[in-house]
Amino acid sequence: MMQSDAGYFPKQSSPCLCLNIRRASRAVSAFYEKMLEPSGLKIAQYSLLRHLEQTEPVTITRLAHIMRIDRTTLNRNMKPLLSAGLIAVHAGEDPRSRQVELTAAGKSALNSALALWNQAQASLQEYLGETETAQFNRLVAKLEALVP
Repeated sequence: MMQSDAGYFPKQSSPCLCLNIRRASRAVSAFYEKMLEPSGLKIAQYSLLRHLEQTEPVTITRLAHIMRIDRTTLNRNMKPLLSAGLIAVHAGEDPRSRQVELTAAGKSALNSALALWNQAQASLQEYLGETETAQFNRLVAKLEALVP
């Protein structure tokens, strides 16, 4: 699906590392969005459902912490999933907290999207190659550590 000539990258990088990271993030996100398109899920929605699958039931605050996003972003990302009936929110053990969990429809949507996500993941790993994938993962972890 993706082709790369060794050492040839058609886009000029910026001297600003932040700009380069943002550009790369947009490109990778667009690639995953295109791959997930048949599922009807966006990559942020897929990620939210995937995290939820691994942690449910979980409070919204805890899920935001696990995903390393703020509650406002999480709530915004949850709205279309709630409307589509893919997730449910209800009062937690503490009445002041709300818990979120996958519905049967959410589990089904996630299972359908998984094969597409796996294809995207394999394509990107093939595009980068084993060595660059490992380097990328180390660099991303190091960059994420900038903010504890």
